[in-house]
Amino acid sequence: MRRVLLIALRDYRAAVISKAFIISLVAMPVLWGGSIAAQVFLRDKVDTADKRIAIVDRTGSLFEVVAATARLRNEVEIFQGESSDRKQVKPRFVLEEAKPAEVGDAPQSTLALSDRVRKKELFAFVEIAADALEDPPLAGHAKFAYHSDSPTYDDFEKWFAAVLNQQVRDMRFAAAGLNRDVVRHATQPVLVDNLGLVSRGADGTITVAEGVNKIASRLVPIGMTMLMWIAVLVGSSPLLQSVLEEKMGRIAEVLLGSVSPFQLMAGKLLGVVGVSLTIVTVYMLGGYYAMHHAGYAHFFPTHLLLWFFLFQSLAVLMYGSIFGAIGAAVTDAQEAQSALMPVMVLTMLPMFVLVNVMKEPTSTLSLTMSLFPPATPMLMIMRQAIPPGIPLWQPLVGTALVLLTTLGCVFAAGRVFRIGILMQGKGASLRQMIAWALRG
Repeated sequence: MRRVLLIALRDYRAAVISKAFIISLVAMPVLWGGSIAAQVFLRDKVDTADKRIAIVDRTGSLFEVVAATARLRNEVEIFQGESSDRKQVKPRFVLEEAKPAEVGDAPQSTLALSDRVRKKELFAFVEIAADALEDPPLAGHAKFAYHSDSPTYDDFEKWFAAVLNQQVRDMRFAAAGLNRDVVRHATQPVLVDNLGLVSRGADGTITVAEGVNKIASRLVPIGMTMLMWIAVLVGSSPLLQSVLEEKMGRIAEVLLGSVSPFQLMAGKLLGVVGVSLTIVTVYMLGGYYAMHHAGYAHFFPTHLLLWFFLFQSLAVLMYGSIFGAIGAAVTDAQEAQSALMPVMVLTMLPMFVLVNVMKEPTSTLSLTMSLFPPATPMLMIMRQAIPPGIPLWQPLVGTALVLLTTLGCVFAAGRVFRIGILMQGKGASLRQMIAWALRG
């Protein structure tokens, strides 16, 4: 056991005191925060050049209203700041009327206007069907057609659809003899408060339900899941490279003169567990400090820390043993990348069902997936972090399944490691590694 601990301490110190580890530890939150800050800073950094759009109004009654609304928008809505120091942050929508009699019918009209878009004379053009003010269209039959060669720019399309739909509704109200303001008042939506449950205190008093913080109720489970996922990858995957380098440099042969292959692998596994726990501890402390400073410390999941560290350690042991076995069985980085793909698919599995589990944490799908050992650590901690939580038997069963799977992976990886660590030349195939794991 002493030799195992010495190997673990050696690998742990080699990892955490390296400049790369410290830089990555600092760089990760900086990159996350920087990406959010960049989005906030650049949200108004858009092209403010005029967008000229041609409107073919075959109803003969909508263009003037839309053009007037566009002029009002260009005077008021596209600027930011006070009148003395206004800054344009959105482009002007300059509308040009293309009379149906002049452009003709489709497809000649659409071809001519499309050519103008290609020549950059227009940014886009819109066709309004002649029956746009009549009964609502059938499913799949649009009465407004927006044409452009910039499919990712949808600001004008959204604005135009909102303006046109409002105008068409008002015209339909007038045609039906209904007062527009009365109808709007009658159809005004009501607000719905999202509250928790009412409870009775120990002294018998009834506690009023508090409002649900939707951001916190989602960010905490997602944050814990993503932190575990990142720590598993950052903590486990370097084991493959470490074992491969020691094998290629014949360092492993020297080490195996003093320890057994299983002791060597066990020491390395304990080392990567220590590295991953260091990572999550630093980020947990940083997260608590940030939430406390912002006044949201009561959302910090202190009651789940033991579960988190338990699942984190088991996940690193499970995946680390697989990474270590691959590193021992291959002879170069190219072979390692090929053998690594199935393992990476397993690590990505929780991400495929993340939205479903967060939306319905108590569903059959969520329970089944969270009891599948490769996905259990990340999905189970997410389900526990979503109020009101899950029954105690589920994380206990999940822990047992992950523990059994981890023991099986470590045992099988130990057999592969023992045979592959001294092999030189051609690396083992997946079929050979499975055979080694089964037969020793």
